[in-house]
Amino acid sequence: MKSFHVSASVLAFAAAAAMPAFAREQIQVTGSSTVLPYATIVAEAFGENFDFPTPVVEGGGSGAGRKKMCEGVGENTVDIANSSSRISQSDIDLCASNGVTEIMEVRFGYDGIVFASDVNGPAFALTPSDMFNALAETVLKDGALVANPYAQWAEVNADLPAQDILVLSPGTKHGTREVYDTKVIIQGCEDTGAMAAHLAAGLDEDAAEEACMKLRTDGRNVDIDGDYTETLARLDADKNAIGVFGLSFYQNNTDKLQVATMGGVAPSAETVASGEYPVSRPLYFYVKKAHIGVIPGLKEYIEFFVSNDMAGPDGPLAAYGLVSDPALAETQAMVAAETPMGPLE
Repeated sequence: MKSFHVSASVLAFAAAAAMPAFAREQIQVTGSSTVLPYATIVAEAFGENFDFPTPVVEGGGSGAGRKKMCEGVGENTVDIANSSSRISQSDIDLCASNGVTEIMEVRFGYDGIVFASDVNGPAFALTPSDMFNALAETVLKDGALVANPYAQWAEVNADLPAQDILVLSPGTKHGTREVYDTKVIIQGCEDTGAMAAHLAAGLDEDAAEEACMKLRTDGRNVDIDGDYTETLARLDADKNAIGVFGLSFYQNNTDKLQVATMGGVAPSAETVASGEYPVSRPLYFYVKKAHIGVIPGLKEYIEFFVSNDMAGPDGPLAAYGLVSDPALAETQAMVAAETPMGPLE
C-alpha cells in the first residue's frame, strides 16, 4: 500500500476524539471490493492517529454489504456498508423492516470503469456498440435480431484486433455491474439500433432493457463475482481476455495491464472528473445513524474519511486512484450535521 503524509490538520481530528470505551470496541465495515482499499487506507490512518481501535474493514460486495447493514440495529450488526453502486429501494425497505430507519448516504468520490487487457497484447479502442455486439445474447445484424454470431473482435469492428472475444465481466452481484449495464451494454444496445428493434418487436421499455442486458452464455463472456484480483488472475491465465476493472485498480497494475479507450477517450482521474470519460460512477458508504454515539469513534471515522486530508484532491485516496468529489464540502457538512438520506429520487 502506498505511503502518505498525515498533516497537522489530520492530527487535530484526534485531539477531541476521546470517548470512554463502551459497547463494541471496533467499528465494523463491510461491502464493496472497489471501496475496500480506500476504506482500508482510512481505517489504518484512523487507528494510528485517533484514540480508537482500527476499524475492521471487510469486502464481500456492495449488495451483500448493504444487506448486512440492514440486518438490524445493535452491537452484533455492522455500522457501515461500502458501496460502488447506489443503495436500492429494496435495501431501504429491508432496513426499515429490521428497524434501521435512518441511513446516512456518504458520497466520497468517483471511480472510472476501465477495460483492460494484457500489457503485451494488442491495443483496443472500444465503444459501447463494440461491447454490446461482442457480448449480447441477441444483436441486430442486417436489420434483424439474431443470436450473437461474432467470434472475434474484428468481426464486430474491422478496426479491432483479429482476436477471439473473451470478456471477464463483473458478475450480477458486483457493484460495478450496474454502471456496466447502464453505460456500456444498454448504451450499446441503443447505439446499434437493437433497442429500437426490441421495442418494434412489441417489448415495453423495461422488457427491452432486460433483453439488451442478457449476455451470451457460450463462454465468450464470463461473469466474475469476486473482486478485481480474481479478474486479474483469470486474465493472467488467458492473455486473450479483456477484464473490467476500476480505474484505481488498473492504475496500480499498469505493469500487467493496458487500458482501452472508450468512445475515443482514455480513462484518467482528469477525464473521469470532467465527465469526458463515459463510464464512471460515484462511490459511497452508508452509515447506520443509530450507531453514532453508541459505537466508539464512528462519527470521528466518518468525518475523517471525508476530510480534505483523506478524500481531497491531494490526499492519500487520490494518490491511490480516487477521483475527488467536487462537492466534497457539501458531504462534509452533511456528515457534521448527521443528516440521514431522504427518499430515492
